Amino acid sequence: MIRAVMVINTQGKPRLAKFYDIQAVEKQRELIRNVYGVLCSRAENVSNFIEAESFFGPDSRIVYKHFATLYFVFVFDSSENELAMLDLIQVFVETLDKCFKNVCELDMVFNYSKMHTVLDEIILGGQVLETNSTEVMKAVEEISRLETASNAISLVPKSVSSWRSR
Repeated sequence: MIRAVMVINTQGKPRLAKFYDIQAVEKQRELIRNVYGVLCSRAENVSNFIEAESFFGPDSRIVYKHFATLYFVFVFDSSENELAMLDLIQVFVETLDKCFKNVCELDMVFNYSKMHTVLDEIILGGQVLETNSTEVMKAVEEISRLETASNAISLVPKSVSSWRSR
Protein backbone atom coordinates (compact mmCIF):
# COMPACT_ATOMS: atom_id res chain seq x y z
CA MET A 1 0.00 0.00 0.00
CA ILE A 2 1.13 3.51 -0.73
CA ARG A 3 1.23 5.49 2.49
CA ALA A 4 2.00 8.97 1.19
CA VAL A 5 2.82 11.00 -1.89
CA MET A 6 4.80 14.20 -1.55
CA VAL A 7 6.19 16.79 -3.89
CA ILE A 8 8.72 18.98 -2.09
CA ASN A 9 10.75 21.79 -3.61
CA THR A 10 14.49 22.17 -3.04
CA GLN A 11 13.86 24.69 -0.23
CA GLY A 12 11.78 22.16 1.69
CA LYS A 13 8.33 23.60 0.94
CA PRO A 14 5.73 20.94 0.25
CA ARG A 15 3.87 21.52 -3.01
CA LEU A 16 1.77 18.39 -2.57
CA ALA A 17 1.35 16.15 0.45
CA LYS A 18 -1.21 13.40 0.42
CA PHE A 19 -1.25 10.84 3.23
CA TYR A 20 -3.27 7.67 2.78
CA ASP A 21 -3.18 6.67 6.43
CA ILE A 22 -4.51 8.91 9.16
CA GLN A 23 -1.92 11.34 10.54
CA ALA A 24 -2.34 14.48 12.60
CA VAL A 25 -1.41 17.65 10.71
CA GLU A 26 1.58 18.32 12.98
CA LYS A 27 2.79 14.74 12.45
CA GLN A 28 2.46 15.22 8.68
CA ARG A 29 4.57 18.39 8.85
CA GLU A 30 7.19 16.58 10.91
CA LEU A 31 7.29 13.69 8.42
CA ILE A 32 7.69 16.11 5.50
CA ARG A 33 10.56 17.89 7.30
CA ASN A 34 12.25 14.56 8.08
CA VAL A 35 11.90 13.29 4.51
CA TYR A 36 13.23 16.56 3.11
CA GLY A 37 16.15 16.45 5.55
CA VAL A 38 17.14 13.02 4.26
CA LEU A 39 16.65 13.92 0.58
CA CYS A 40 18.64 17.15 0.59
CA SER A 41 21.57 15.51 2.37
CA ARG A 42 21.88 12.63 -0.12
CA ALA A 43 24.51 12.68 -2.85
CA GLU A 44 23.39 12.74 -6.49
CA ASN A 45 25.04 9.40 -7.28
CA VAL A 46 23.23 7.25 -4.68
CA SER A 47 20.14 5.07 -4.98
CA ASN A 48 16.66 6.61 -5.05
CA PHE A 49 15.44 4.02 -2.52
CA ILE A 50 15.46 4.68 1.23
CA GLU A 51 14.35 2.61 4.20
CA ALA A 52 11.81 4.78 6.08
CA GLU A 53 11.14 2.71 9.20
CA SER A 54 12.45 5.46 11.49
CA PHE A 55 9.88 7.93 10.10
CA PHE A 56 6.84 5.90 9.03
CA GLY A 57 7.16 2.78 11.16
CA PRO A 58 8.11 -0.78 10.32
CA ASP A 59 7.99 -2.04 6.77
CA SER A 60 8.17 1.45 5.20
CA ARG A 61 10.22 2.55 2.24
CA ILE A 62 10.71 5.72 0.24
CA VAL A 63 11.29 6.08 -3.48
CA TYR A 64 12.01 9.52 -4.86
CA LYS A 65 12.97 11.21 -8.07
CA HIS A 66 14.49 14.68 -8.39
CA PHE A 67 13.30 16.80 -11.33
CA ALA A 68 14.62 20.37 -11.61
CA THR A 69 13.55 22.06 -8.34
CA LEU A 70 11.18 19.33 -7.14
CA TYR A 71 11.46 16.03 -5.32
CA PHE A 72 8.66 13.57 -6.11
CA VAL A 73 8.40 11.15 -3.17
CA PHE A 74 6.33 8.00 -2.67
CA VAL A 75 6.19 6.27 0.71
CA PHE A 76 4.97 2.67 0.67
CA ASP A 77 5.15 -0.70 2.41
CA SER A 78 6.58 -4.05 1.28
CA SER A 79 3.42 -5.01 -0.64
CA GLU A 80 4.62 -2.61 -3.37
CA ASN A 81 7.68 -3.01 -5.58
CA GLU A 82 10.35 -0.28 -5.51
CA LEU A 83 10.84 -0.25 -9.27
CA ALA A 84 7.09 -0.14 -9.86
CA MET A 85 6.89 2.88 -7.55
CA LEU A 86 9.73 4.58 -9.43
CA ASP A 87 7.82 3.94 -12.65
CA LEU A 88 4.64 5.32 -11.05
CA ILE A 89 6.48 8.55 -10.23
CA GLN A 90 7.41 8.72 -13.92
CA VAL A 91 3.76 8.21 -14.94
CA PHE A 92 2.68 10.98 -12.53
CA VAL A 93 5.28 13.42 -13.89
CA GLU A 94 4.53 12.54 -17.54
CA THR A 95 0.82 13.09 -16.93
CA LEU A 96 1.49 16.45 -15.26
CA ASP A 97 3.69 17.36 -18.25
CA LYS A 98 0.80 16.57 -20.60
CA CYS A 99 -1.59 18.57 -18.44
CA PHE A 100 0.55 21.68 -18.12
CA LYS A 101 2.78 21.48 -21.21
CA ASN A 102 6.12 20.94 -19.44
CA VAL A 103 5.15 21.15 -15.78
CA CYS A 104 7.01 23.44 -13.39
CA GLU A 105 6.65 24.36 -9.74
CA LEU A 106 4.40 27.35 -10.49
CA ASP A 107 1.95 25.10 -12.33
CA MET A 108 1.65 23.06 -9.15
CA VAL A 109 1.13 26.12 -6.98
CA PHE A 110 -1.54 27.71 -9.20
CA ASN A 111 -3.28 24.51 -10.32
CA TYR A 112 -3.40 22.67 -7.04
CA SER A 113 -6.80 21.05 -7.58
CA LYS A 114 -5.90 19.77 -11.06
CA MET A 115 -2.73 18.22 -9.65
CA HIS A 116 -4.83 16.43 -7.02
CA THR A 117 -7.24 15.26 -9.73
CA VAL A 118 -4.35 13.73 -11.67
CA LEU A 119 -3.02 12.02 -8.55
CA ASP A 120 -6.50 10.72 -7.63
CA GLU A 121 -6.83 9.16 -11.09
CA ILE A 122 -3.52 7.33 -10.56
CA ILE A 123 -3.78 6.46 -6.84
CA LEU A 124 -6.88 6.26 -4.68
CA GLY A 125 -6.85 5.25 -1.04
CA GLY A 126 -3.24 4.11 -1.30
CA GLN A 127 -3.96 1.69 -4.17
CA VAL A 128 -2.77 2.13 -7.74
CA LEU A 129 -5.70 2.60 -10.12
CA GLU A 130 -4.13 3.50 -13.45
CA THR A 131 -0.60 3.44 -14.85
CA ASN A 132 -1.31 4.63 -18.39
CA SER A 133 -0.84 8.40 -18.62
CA THR A 134 -3.05 8.59 -21.74
CA GLU A 135 -5.98 7.03 -19.86
CA VAL A 136 -5.37 9.34 -16.89
CA MET A 137 -5.40 12.36 -19.22
CA LYS A 138 -8.72 11.23 -20.76
CA ALA A 139 -10.29 11.05 -17.30
CA VAL A 140 -8.85 14.43 -16.23
CA GLU A 141 -10.09 16.09 -19.44
CA GLU A 142 -13.56 14.60 -18.91
CA ILE A 143 -13.64 15.88 -15.32
CA SER A 144 -12.54 19.34 -16.51
CA ARG A 145 -15.22 19.31 -19.23
CA LEU A 146 -17.92 18.37 -16.71
CA GLU A 147 -16.74 21.06 -14.27
CA THR A 148 -16.83 23.67 -17.04
CA ALA A 149 -20.34 22.61 -18.08
CA SER A 150 -21.49 22.66 -14.46
CA ASN A 151 -20.04 26.14 -13.93
CA ALA A 152 -21.73 27.41 -17.10
CA ILE A 153 -25.10 26.11 -15.94
CA SER A 154 -24.70 27.71 -12.51
CA LEU A 155 -23.93 31.07 -14.17
CA VAL A 156 -27.30 31.18 -15.96
CA PRO A 157 -29.58 33.55 -14.03
CA LYS A 158 -32.53 31.87 -12.36
CA SER A 159 -34.98 34.14 -14.17
CA VAL A 160 -33.69 32.88 -17.53
CA SER A 161 -33.78 29.23 -16.50
CA SER A 162 -37.33 29.59 -15.12
CA TRP A 163 -38.42 31.33 -18.34
CA ARG A 164 -37.08 28.40 -20.38
CA SER A 165 -39.10 25.88 -18.40
CA ARG A 166 -42.44 27.57 -19.29
